Amino acid sequence: MPSSLITPVIICGGSGTRLWPLSRESQPKQFIPLGGETSTFQQVLARVADPGIFAPPIVVTNTEFRFTVADQLQRSGVKADIILEPIGRDSGPAIAVAAEFAGRRDREAILLVLAADHIVHDTEAFRRSCQQALAAAAQGHLVTFGLHPSGPATSYGYIRPGAKLEDSAVHAVAAFVEKPDHETATRYVAEGYLWNCGNFLFRADRMLEELAQFEPQMLAAAQASVDDIAHDLDFLRLPEKAFLQAPKKSIDYAVMERTAHAAVLPVNFGWSDIGSWNALWKELAHDKDGNTTDGPTALIDTHNSLVFSDETILTAVIGLDDIVVVTTSDAVLVVSKAKSEKVRELVNQLKGTARREATEHRRIHRPWGYYQGVDSGPRYQVKRIVVKPGGQLSLQKHHHRAEHWVVVKGTAQVVVNDTVNTVYENESIYVPLGSVHRLSNPGKIPLELIEVQVGSYLGEDDIVRLDDIYKRA
Repeated sequence: MPSSLITPVIICGGSGTRLWPLSRESQPKQFIPLGGETSTFQQVLARVADPGIFAPPIVVTNTEFRFTVADQLQRSGVKADIILEPIGRDSGPAIAVAAEFAGRRDREAILLVLAADHIVHDTEAFRRSCQQALAAAAQGHLVTFGLHPSGPATSYGYIRPGAKLEDSAVHAVAAFVEKPDHETATRYVAEGYLWNCGNFLFRADRMLEELAQFEPQMLAAAQASVDDIAHDLDFLRLPEKAFLQAPKKSIDYAVMERTAHAAVLPVNFGWSDIGSWNALWKELAHDKDGNTTDGPTALIDTHNSLVFSDETILTAVIGLDDIVVVTTSDAVLVVSKAKSEKVRELVNQLKGTARREATEHRRIHRPWGYYQGVDSGPRYQVKRIVVKPGGQLSLQKHHHRAEHWVVVKGTAQVVVNDTVNTVYENESIYVPLGSVHRLSNPGKIPLELIEVQVGSYLGEDDIVRLDDIYKRA
């Protein structure tokens, strides 16, 4: 029997380069608290947490983000199907896989496609909108949500609504239009066009039918991928060969702009895709001078600016207006709010010169916790390592380095060859070059230690994993 609940499909890929240096490919914006306590991914999970409206979600993400997704789901108290893409192919193949996966359980399942990196201020209005659109989706319409514009923005696509559907607040879509120039955007706002926020509500079988008509290769790749989906711990891993047969294309181009079943519900629930630092500044609370700050900052004669600073670094700004300053442990960005869209160009420039900072944070997240670089020289490297309670690094060895560990918080269990050691706060242990070793946290609080590596080669690829509870060996 078809379920009356809506199944959220959370698309959780992307690199978030426009919010560099806080957001980078190794830890993009959807997983980072942006002026709040929780990430935008966790905020999406909270929006769809009402069990009277929503079924457990499906999360489609990149394999590189799997442990971050699992960790934030656990912290949010949410169980989900986590589908791993071997490589990103835009939203079309991701949604095709989700529709095929959900459709095999219930062909008439109602799916709500959401981006993991969007902000919604009015959760109740959002939920009411989902319920308003439900009947139209159940009847076979592919419903998108159209935002009433707050002004003539040039960074969004627009939707021209057509006639209302019978006994519904939902309209047929008369046209989808690309991002306009300012003059055209002003006309669109005056004529009642809506912003296209890229969220969709539809029946699984209807989407699959439209894919069969317009993108048969994409549908075939999705079907073959779900046929051979593999269970890996708590994840569902798509086969690379089958998935890569899908054309790289957004769902807008693949289906929504071509289907005769597109519909739109005009909504106003306080939405933003936080596509730039300026957009984020608009969404956050300001002080009396119009400034938004986070972390250790000091401002004098500064107005209408956003200043974010790493927890260990003081950032001071004097006599500047309408700027963005973002300080991290390894990079500083200073840009006018008016030019904040150009951050993506900067990141591409940095990639072109092979700067590590373009894609990686100094803090590197792992399924067991994280490590962060502190200092380095020609034959040594110092790291801070934090292991979650119950976390365990792989059983491993190194060919080119020895390691010294000093515990500064918690209790470590350290295996070195055939010896099991318990190391307490303010104690240390030496791991000789070539020895087989493993670090674990058997305690109830995070384990923190300082690691000093010494050797002729200190790269991360000098790790020979012999066994790993996270199946990375």
